Amino acid sequence: MKRVSFDTMQAEIRRVLLSRGFTEERAGECALLFAEASLEGVYSHGLNRVPRFVDYIDKGWVDIHAVPVKVEGAGMLERYDGKLGPGNLNARFCMQRAIDLAKENGVGMVALRNTNHWMRGGSYGWQAARQGCIGLCWTNTESCMPPWGAKETKVGNNPFVLAVPRAAGSIVLDMAMSQFSYGKLEVTRLKNELLPVDGGFDSEGKLTRDPASIEQSMRILPTGYWKGSGLSFLLDLIAALVAGGWSTRQMDEFKPAPGVSGYGGSQVFIAVDPSVISGGPFTEELVDRAVDYLHQAEPAEDNGRVSFPGERTAQTRQQNLELGIPVDEAIWQKVLEL
Repeated sequence: MKRVSFDTMQAEIRRVLLSRGFTEERAGECALLFAEASLEGVYSHGLNRVPRFVDYIDKGWVDIHAVPVKVEGAGMLERYDGKLGPGNLNARFCMQRAIDLAKENGVGMVALRNTNHWMRGGSYGWQAARQGCIGLCWTNTESCMPPWGAKETKVGNNPFVLAVPRAAGSIVLDMAMSQFSYGKLEVTRLKNELLPVDGGFDSEGKLTRDPASIEQSMRILPTGYWKGSGLSFLLDLIAALVAGGWSTRQMDEFKPAPGVSGYGGSQVFIAVDPSVISGGPFTEELVDRAVDYLHQAEPAEDNGRVSFPGERTAQTRQQNLELGIPVDEAIWQKVLEL
């Protein structure tokens, strides 16, 4: 597979964004978020997502100049209107605001409405962890998953992120409410591979590992079956209520065209500074001991190793920095031609 250096990828994405009218500063920030997603192995929401993002800009669904506007606030809680600006820049801003509130009060919570697809949700968990904060954030989406027991899509996959800071390597969980996100299905299909376990149903209602069959049926499997379905529904409701924004139902009703993702969504960003609440030494010792205990688990497979969420991300980042980021050649060529 072709590999591209991180600097080259970031520069090409930045070039494309500048051609669409971004300012120098915002083009740099946005390109960094896309390139870092690919650098750390989330290719579906890194480089692979750039052509669709540019298409949304060209069609007027993303306002490249819009920034979040504060509409309400009460102590540690603030609410913002994203004005349909670039979703990753909006999310980065709101997580930073939650972090700033946490540094002042121990806890900060920011809700965002009327925004666009936030791209890689884990970016904002890492953002909090790098600044010494516990991070929680989630977003709702248009419906793209059937509720448990249904054939028709009525709930979103509603990504959920949890992060805990640690000097020796932060713990960050970035998950959708489906067993595999549509981005993961796409990446697996492009590699002509099967999923490691069943990820959804085919058009005949049979469980399958074939990503193309699941993409066609749109019957992705909720994580934990009925549990993931229920959690997805509650995350949607809480995000819309706290942000004063759209739920999945309204995102379905008002999206500008079939297949558009993330348009008008609601999001929640929470940061907790454990050094304010528990003290730095206690926090570091507790997390280090928990990681050591996890690593002591006997692997289920020969030569296997038990890892915590985010541990392999750090390894992928280092490998891709040294060797270059693997890219799908057709997608890379498409970005070069934008």
